[in-house]
Amino acid sequence: MASDPIIDLSAPPMRAVGIRTQFGPNVIHENLNFTVNQGEIVGLVGGSGTGKSVLMNTMLGLKEPEGGHVEYFGQNRNDLTTQARMVINNKMGVLFQGGALFSSMTVRENIMAPMREHTDISSGLMRELADMKIHMVGLPPESAVLYPSDLSGGMKKRAGLARALALDPKLLFLDEPTAGLDPVGANAFDELILGLREAMDLTVLMVTHDLDSLYLICDRIAVLVDKHIPIADSLQAVSQYNHPWVREYFGGPRSRAATRAIENNEQKSEIERKG
Repeated sequence: MASDPIIDLSAPPMRAVGIRTQFGPNVIHENLNFTVNQGEIVGLVGGSGTGKSVLMNTMLGLKEPEGGHVEYFGQNRNDLTTQARMVINNKMGVLFQGGALFSSMTVRENIMAPMREHTDISSGLMRELADMKIHMVGLPPESAVLYPSDLSGGMKKRAGLARALALDPKLLFLDEPTAGLDPVGANAFDELILGLREAMDLTVLMVTHDLDSLYLICDRIAVLVDKHIPIADSLQAVSQYNHPWVREYFGGPRSRAATRAIENNEQKSEIERKG
């Protein structure tokens, strides 16, 4: 393979093929198959201990599976050269839970960090691009010189997202992006993700427990149970899947409340549109 991979944009941006992961004798995933298609926002759900974050780290390349492989844009990661992996890695952005910002750096410096590591553009251009990302995620301009300790929880999420977008990725990974946010802040973050998907042609994999996010922005929901993903489909199809955890998760009172709230919002929007 050439040092620079030829990325097939017609192929799925990401596939897990027969993945097996384990820690010692403890098998977390077994024969797990999963495809994320171009332009989708996919929500990954599962009970505690099912290995959602382990799977995300495996898809990111932070953990090598004990079996199977991961494909990016039609290419097996195991077949990529070191430089080819670097090119692919630069097309992925990740927002870890809590933002994972460098505490000793300002917001602008945090966003510039990936640029310094992976590009040779000038410092002046890095600053301009960082400020553009700050604007894109809805942070005020003055936040550029603030440190993480100066930010609210919602601002930290947005700053972390701006850093994830620093290299204009094609694949965006989100780990519990609305955890810790109040309902208004969580809804605003969901709307932001929708807008960025359209503006940047992003494909998004989101690990979440937030039922509102699943209902509002996810094109498909992948369910991780019994060490694999037996279904990755629309909300309607997944909610009818015959599995005890799925029935409890999507049939519980919180799910019904989320459904009613969304239906009420849709009815309100329809009334305002007609009015």
